[in-house]
Amino acid sequence: MSTAVFLDRDGVINQIAYFPELGLLDSPLNTKQFKLLPKTAEAIAVFNRLNLKVIVVSNQPAIAKGKMTLDAFEKIRLKMKRELEKKGAHLDDEYYCFHHPSAKIAKYKVKCDCRKPKPGLFLKAAKDYALDLRKSYVVGDSLTDIKAGESVGCRTILIGSLKCDLCKLMELNDVKPDHIVSDLLDASKTIEKEINSRVSRSKQYQELVTRPKSI
Repeated sequence: MSTAVFLDRDGVINQIAYFPELGLLDSPLNTKQFKLLPKTAEAIAVFNRLNLKVIVVSNQPAIAKGKMTLDAFEKIRLKMKRELEKKGAHLDDEYYCFHHPSAKIAKYKVKCDCRKPKPGLFLKAAKDYALDLRKSYVVGDSLTDIKAGESVGCRTILIGSLKCDLCKLMELNDVKPDHIVSDLLDASKTIEKEINSRVSRSKQYQELVTRPKSI
């Protein structure tokens, strides 16, 4: 079976957009607002080198809320892929949930199994790519990502900083990431270290079981 690293998009791959007229941060709504975070391509290139499937799993309710069109979303998605590929990194696939409980567009106002923290998109990707979820990783910048990853048995990595308020939120939500890192590149180094350690232990075990027994 294959293994994967599941990446949230906004705040992990690209910068969160600032809307000064509303005084809030949100997903980019056009290609001008979409900007890769520093070292994103470098990190994804590490995953590529490790032969991990790199799969984006992201809640994207802006269309449901009437903030953008599907065409605008597709243009952002293509820009992301092009910019990564220019820097020697590639995504294997992308899975998005467009639903939202307060959607303005009726067809998106449904109770789905794909909106994180529900596991639908992860399970679909696992089926599509024959993934071993127990050896796969989820990297996100919210506890929703971590909760989703835990629900399917993945190793989980939270991008953030361990502060008192975060500790309280983790306790309240009964979630605990396996690692907390500063950015996606740090996450890639953490994953590489774990995989190398796993391979080393496997080799040691093989050597042990195949070693001739002394009489």
